[in-house]
Amino acid sequence: MKQTTICFILLFTVNLSCSQVVVEKISENEFTIGKAIKIKSPRLDETRNLNIYIPQSYYQDSLKSYPVIYLLDGSRDEDFIHISGIVQFGSFNWINILPESIVVGIGNVDRNRDFTYPSQNKLDQKEFPTSGRSENFIAFIEEELQPFIDSSYRTTEMKTVIGQSLGGLLVTEILFRKPNLFDNYVLVSPSLWWDDERILGRDLTSFGSIKSVYIAVGKEGELMERTAKELFEKLKKNLPENTSLYFEFLEDKTHGDALHIAAYSAFEKIFKHK
Repeated sequence: MKQTTICFILLFTVNLSCSQVVVEKISENEFTIGKAIKIKSPRLDETRNLNIYIPQSYYQDSLKSYPVIYLLDGSRDEDFIHISGIVQFGSFNWINILPESIVVGIGNVDRNRDFTYPSQNKLDQKEFPTSGRSENFIAFIEEELQPFIDSSYRTTEMKTVIGQSLGGLLVTEILFRKPNLFDNYVLVSPSLWWDDERILGRDLTSFGSIKSVYIAVGKEGELMERTAKELFEKLKKNLPENTSLYFEFLEDKTHGDALHIAAYSAFEKIFKHK
């Protein structure tokens, strides 16, 4: 009985000593993956938020320039953090599916307004009352955003744009109207149903500097799947042979989770062979 009591006391003492261990904090710093910048846009008559990921080597090699990936829905609580992580991971030298790149996430103010052209469909007009101002937003990208980025950072001429859903609709419009704005176009689950699918009837009058187009759609219903495939078929007939064109049906993904696997696949296809 006495030995049992001694063992209990020793065990209690050891546990008490362990519970009183204090870990000394040496330092504490903020952990960030990019810069948050506000710019005033005369074209939009408002202040816009930009989130910018810059590779670590940017600060180590002052002679190196970087391609730029422009990301719609690029707010910090949207897709900026996730896509920047894919870009960082994919550019590790043991992965090497794309070159180290600057990511410019364009924060939203009103995506319904900025990502849509005027629709003739009455239901579109009713459900999206602020819609139809994509022309101004495209002008903002061309006249203000791209020149700002190119003058502020060491960039190459290679520019990529990524858009999902209504963002994919905007990327399609840019592809048709202003193909010179980007070299690589990534469209994920594009909302081509807008305006009774009239965008699919537009002509491709020029091809600009287009090098690659990647289209992906998940298991999202007949309308989304059909229109994405129709866009692919249209581009297949019209784009020059030296333009790389890709289509993927992500049958195990939905409208909500197709972006990340699609972005990784797009980078792998667009950049790896180069």
